Parts: sequence; C-alpha cells; structure tokens
Amino acid sequence: MTSSNGPSAAASARTGASAPALPDRNVLPDRVWTLPNALSVLRLLGVPLFLWLLLGPQADGWAVVVLMVAGATDWLDGKLARALGQSSKLGALLDPAADRLYIVATLIAFVLREVVPLWVVAVLVGREVVLGLALLVLRVHGYPPLQVHYLGKAATFILLYAFPLLLLADGDGPVAAVAQPVAWALTIWGGGLYVLAGVFYVVQVAGLVRADRADRADP
Repeated sequence: MTSSNGPSAAASARTGASAPALPDRNVLPDRVWTLPNALSVLRLLGVPLFLWLLLGPQADGWAVVVLMVAGATDWLDGKLARALGQSSKLGALLDPAADRLYIVATLIAFVLREVVPLWVVAVLVGREVVLGLALLVLRVHGYPPLQVHYLGKAATFILLYAFPLLLLADGDGPVAAVAQPVAWALTIWGGGLYVLAGVFYVVQVAGLVRADRADRADP
C-alpha cells in the first residue's frame, strides 16, 4: 500500500521518466523568513502589477521591466537558496507557483492585447489544465505534488525572457523588427520544452498510479 508521505524510490523508478527532478521538497526544512522566499513573494506581488500595466494604461515599457525583474528573481532566489543554505519547503512551493502565475497571466494579457495568437495560449494554458488534473489524480492516490524538473525550470526561464521580447516586437520600427524573430524563436523553444516537461510529469503520474494499483492488488 502506498503512503501519503510521498512516492517511494521504488515507485518513482517505475515511472520511466528520464527528466531529472530538483531536490525533494519533502526533506527540506520548514523555514519561512528567508531571502529566497522574500524574492518569491516579491515576484508573486508583481503579477497583478504586470497585468495592470499591460491592460490598464498599456505601459508596455514598465510591463517589460516587471517581467525582466521576475525573470531575474526566478534565477536569483534558487541561486541564493543554494549559496546561503536557505532552501525550504515554502520556497519549493512558492517558486513554481509564481512561475506558473506569471506565465498564465502573461498569456491571458497577451491574447487580450492580440500580442500572440490564440493557439499559443491554448497550448500553454492547456498544459496547465492537464497538470492540474494530474495533480488531482495524485491526491486521490495519496501522493503529494511531484518535484519540479530542471527541464520545466529551464522552459519557464526561457519563456520569462521571451515574453518581454514579444512585447517589444509588438509594434513598428527597428527595435520591433530585431526583437520579433528572437522573441518568437525563444517562445517556440521555451513553449516546446514547457509542453515536454508537462509530458514527463504526466508519464510520472501514470507510473505512480500503476504502482499504487499494483500495491493495492497485492494480497
């Protein structure tokens, strides 16, 4: 029988997923007041500010600044957590939550502003819907959320740098002309990795569900 404390090493090995995961959040300390956590909270607070800048006054320049700060803190909080020994369970939850909120909020704003076509938003938001359903399946079988993959972090990092360039490309002039091919190259690259990371996640979930059913079937 599987335990609600998390997937065992044997069950994890049966998933067949090849993408490496970041350190297990379940063994991290219960710290709250750390510099990396403060940066993650700062990044979360930037989400409504970014949406207001983009959809209210349409201050694209300041919206780009907010996205660039979000991308920088996404890299910096992990770097500081390792360098200062301040990794924590809360940080391991806040960091991917902030990343996903930025991506979904940005995509919604972009489609409202017609910066990107609807199919791009449908693919990336659809990935989040599938992962949300996979998380519900995990909970039914007594598992916590799976660990974040390096592949998913890399994809998020690329997208957070592609989005400001997409804003710069949404216009006329030499800056937009230069930014457009780079922005779309990063969007396609990051989006492809983002979807692939989601596929790895679903494969892991399927493996854990099979392992749980096999354990339940054992006398």
